[in-house]
Amino acid sequence: MAMYESEHTKFMREWMEKHPAEREEQRAGRALWWDKPQDLQTQKNYAESRVAQKPYPYQSEA
Repeated sequence: MAMYESEHTKFMREWMEKHPAEREEQRAGRALWWDKPQDLQTQKNYAESRVAQKPYPYQSEA
C-alpha cells in the first residue's frame, strides 16, 4: 500500500529535480534569516530582563 502524497508535494519534488540550483538558493535564504550565531550572554540578559505578564491583561485594577 502506497502512502498518500499530495499534488503539491509531487509538484515540488518534480520541480526541485528540474531546478537543482534552487537548493543552494534555499540554503542561502535560510542562512540569511534563520541560521544566526547564538550569543549565550545576550540570551541570558534577555531572559533576566523579561517582565512577568499579568494572567489576564485586560483586567481592570478597580
